[in-house]
Amino acid sequence: MKNKLLVGALEVCHLPKLGIKDLTVRVDTGAQTSSIHVDNLRKVTRKGKPWVEFDIHPNIYNVDEVIHCESPIKDIRWVKSSNGTRQQRYVIETVFEVGGQNWPILITLTDRSDMTYMMLLGREGMQDKILVDPSETFLCTEHAQQEGE
Repeated sequence: MKNKLLVGALEVCHLPKLGIKDLTVRVDTGAQTSSIHVDNLRKVTRKGKPWVEFDIHPNIYNVDEVIHCESPIKDIRWVKSSNGTRQQRYVIETVFEVGGQNWPILITLTDRSDMTYMMLLGREGMQDKILVDPSETFLCTEHAQQEGE
């Protein structure tokens, strides 16, 4: 438990390699994989390698705000979604930042438009970096705001 970051059920994260800041993420120890909602997902080839291009709406209150992203495809995997259906998803690797710490994670790209939060952080993405207090929210955000004051 040494040097682990304490997070709540909801936190504000950044995905700096994708140009995304201040994204609310739902921390879910019941989910194995992390996922993010994307639109206009399309597979492309760059220098003979498979990549994906996609759009992210980082602000759920402003759907006009769009960030266009691209990333190499790390994997394609079958994922069982929360409604019990299995779907094949592209997997990318990016940097996840929360509470002033960052580490690389794998994220599946999917349609989460029926979910409240654009991103879900699953157990694989947590690695051995964090502890979760499900009774709290925005523990890292409050800490970061206090440090900045």
